[in-house]
Amino acid sequence: MIARTPPASSAAVWFKTAPAKAARTPLPAPGIVLGSYPERRNRKPSSAITRTLARLLAPLLNGKLSSRGHQNFVSGVRALQQQIADESAALLNARVSHLRARLARDGFHDASISEAFAVTAVYSQRALGVELYDTQLIAARLMLDNHLAEMATGEGKTLAAAVTAATAALAGIPVHVVTANDYLVSRDAANLRPLYEALGLTVGAVVQAMAAPARQAAYACDITYCTAKELVFDYLRDGVSAPQRSAIEQRAAALAGAPAPQRLLRGLCMAIIDEADSILIDEARVPLVLSRAAPDSTQVSTPGSTPVSAHQGLPQAWKLSAMLDPATHFIADGSAHSTRLTAAGRARVHELCTRTAAEPFKWLNLRHCEDQVALALTARYLLRRGRDFVIEDGRVHIVDLTTGRKAEGRSWSNGLHQLVEIKEGCATSARVETLAQITYQRFFPRYFRLCGMSGTLREAQRELHNIYDLQVVNVPLHRPARRVLLPARVFANAGAQWSAVVTRARRLHEQGRPLLIGTGSVLDSEDLSRRLGASGLTHVVLNAQQDRYEAEIIAAAGAAGAITVATNMAGRGTDIVLAAASCEAGGLHVICCQQNTARR
Repeated sequence: MIARTPPASSAAVWFKTAPAKAARTPLPAPGIVLGSYPERRNRKPSSAITRTLARLLAPLLNGKLSSRGHQNFVSGVRALQQQIADESAALLNARVSHLRARLARDGFHDASISEAFAVTAVYSQRALGVELYDTQLIAARLMLDNHLAEMATGEGKTLAAAVTAATAALAGIPVHVVTANDYLVSRDAANLRPLYEALGLTVGAVVQAMAAPARQAAYACDITYCTAKELVFDYLRDGVSAPQRSAIEQRAAALAGAPAPQRLLRGLCMAIIDEADSILIDEARVPLVLSRAAPDSTQVSTPGSTPVSAHQGLPQAWKLSAMLDPATHFIADGSAHSTRLTAAGRARVHELCTRTAAEPFKWLNLRHCEDQVALALTARYLLRRGRDFVIEDGRVHIVDLTTGRKAEGRSWSNGLHQLVEIKEGCATSARVETLAQITYQRFFPRYFRLCGMSGTLREAQRELHNIYDLQVVNVPLHRPARRVLLPARVFANAGAQWSAVVTRARRLHEQGRPLLIGTGSVLDSEDLSRRLGASGLTHVVLNAQQDRYEAEIIAAAGAAGAITVATNMAGRGTDIVLAAASCEAGGLHVICCQQNTARR
């Protein structure tokens, strides 16, 4: 019988030591019990009664943050930290070795967790020169118990996740720390490497353009930093190259001498998700499709003529789309990025298809012709360069509207991507076929242990619990907030808005305050850049076309008088470090120039 970890909605009190029987429950790690690729299968959603009880108990759970029991836990960590703070490296290493054995044998007990937190706090001071806040220990404890910690911006989510990851990794659990983008993946793995190595742990980073052997090596580390997209695609690749087998089937194959499948991951044991609401809610239902180039074998020729592939019919569909009247022949849905032909439009398409004797072929299936023309209309009228896609090195790159970044490896399906390439005069890429697909909503519940953090979880807490059985708990501020939220301003048109932004930017620049201006698209960022340049204001732009320079741009964004124009790339998970002069001038000023789809 395979042992499972308790669900995240469990109402058990954190700070009680688990009974002896629970101590023997194996932690989710590759091994004899869970196999070489642990993964939770067929997870059933919680019942309505369970969800109702969880909502009723939520205030009690939030109340623990100020309870005496919680303070006792933090006080215990601090007392032990003070006790071992002066121990030599040899003594601390020996302590860590004993702790690893105890965690692997007995699981997560209060005493073991307190010692792991205390040792990590000592090494944080020695290796990083950083003192952990009490609130970071709170958040780490919450996440270790499969909860979501709501931490405000600037409260140190990165280090809180590091404490959680280190404690789990010391117990032998492979940990995936899922963060917003490749820049943060590389930054966090590099910055925290001294801490992890001091604890005897290995850390890897998975970013785009990494070859399979490098990815496999990164996932073989105790702690792996990665983006959600890279993680999911690697999981899909594992499923295609080596279909999942049960633990019994794996043992039988090993006894039979069958070679072990070469997978990238080591299973889905534990994930810590930064900006959890963005990934688990905002992007949850968008399917991630693993595809490959395929020969275009669909034939649409007339009887007796030379067969021509459907892929070659796309230029004709593009020509036909130009002959349709937007007022009468089709209806465009901008929010859904789709078009549909009206009855008059279908009749017009049928009429045009009978006049194509001079074309390479005639459409045999008029329904297929209608579908292709509708896609061509979508490419012609709804997909905009600088908003939905950018052109780089003669190729069309989709822009992820949530992150503002190029969606490397993604393409529109059913010929839409090729129609956009025709529109922009780019070389037409090969047709692709789908190998596997999954959504975040189906993928992340497959982890045995799932937790995360964000500054904007409260509004989505019901969805997070209903879908993922995750409880949201607010973490108090380390210090009183000094952030000032100004009221929104509404303008009659875009010109008036941009003029007001330029005026404000000049005033703040003269005061020596750094300024971050958020825009809704690449086009808007470039339009504002031209206006700032015409006004003589030096600035930098960060959007999907400058993402390779993100580290340098963010590093300089906190300088006195700096002006940074950015899309959503400079939103989730990005830290701007302020210079001393910037703090004296009043701190960072942020102007948001668009309405977002969610209040968060």
